[in-house]
Amino acid sequence: MDFAFTEEQNQFRDVVARFCRDKSPSPTVRKIIAGERGFDPEVWQQMCRQLGLAALHVTEQSGGAGFGAVELGIVMEELGRNLMPVPYLSSVLATTALAQLQDAETRDPLMGAISGAERLATLVLDPRSGDPVSRDLTAADHTIAGTAGAVLDGASADLVLAIVADAEGYGLHAVTAPADGYRVRPLRTMDGTRRFAELRFDATPAMRLGTLTDTQVKRVYDTALVALANEMVGGARMLLDSTVEYAQMRVQFGRPIGSFQAIKHRLADLLVDVELAAVAAHQAAAALAAGEDVSVNASLAKFTASDAYMNAAREAIQLRGGIGFTWENDTHLWYRRAKSSEVFLGTPAFHRERMIQELTA
Repeated sequence: MDFAFTEEQNQFRDVVARFCRDKSPSPTVRKIIAGERGFDPEVWQQMCRQLGLAALHVTEQSGGAGFGAVELGIVMEELGRNLMPVPYLSSVLATTALAQLQDAETRDPLMGAISGAERLATLVLDPRSGDPVSRDLTAADHTIAGTAGAVLDGASADLVLAIVADAEGYGLHAVTAPADGYRVRPLRTMDGTRRFAELRFDATPAMRLGTLTDTQVKRVYDTALVALANEMVGGARMLLDSTVEYAQMRVQFGRPIGSFQAIKHRLADLLVDVELAAVAAHQAAAALAAGEDVSVNASLAKFTASDAYMNAAREAIQLRGGIGFTWENDTHLWYRRAKSSEVFLGTPAFHRERMIQELTA
């Protein structure tokens, strides 16, 4: 598939990029991750109400803004580049799951509340693979029971969605927090810009919103993978650009270190890694927007972006020498995000195996 961004998409990127730069400078990021909530509610409301980003990729028929996966990838890339701590990916998970429902009377009010920042929603995922089907939860008699580990933005969400296998298939259930039998335990992780929590349900009241097919569940998962891959590409690009800038500025032996052949080779190799990851992520988004089966593309994008992001983070620290290891230098913030993203929704090894299985099925 030949792919290139349109002029309108590039203009859209400029708008999102300016917003992210203005709202997420490094001092602001550090202040937010040191707080309890993990994001700025005012900035989140601006993203939802002024820019309309919360359900950007959902069709108008399903209650969304009517754009697509390519535009979603653009937003995620800019958020990743600026390390913006907002509950955007969790909202993408929730709105993607809701968009699979056919019942507009059930779907649209919830979609509208999420889009307008009236509700903060998330989707329970398997903590090991990122599978949207919650294997550790059971649902019966309008209740949910079990423990959900590592739920993205679980401590902040007041609407928790879970896909649970039951007698009728894969049921999409909604829990409105706070609720009886509902317990939240925030988890301490290395990446303060992305919050997780353990959620415990003890016969917690839940509303069954509808039934999803295998294809719809896979669509939710692949959308999440494509979104995350594009976010990682944004972070990797930022690390590459900042490291090149540093190499041009840092002087040793009377010359910028970027003029040394060994440094040039390392940066050139990193550029190839990042560009390959960008191609994989952008192609996966385009295929998703076209309605294709993107399981192979999504897994390819995920492990390629994971590898490129981690390589960029390691090189960014090492090429900065001693200063790259200090708390005052911002590089570690992106390293932490790279490491957490590497394992979130499945490790690179998991997705290499998934891609092979899809190709040989």
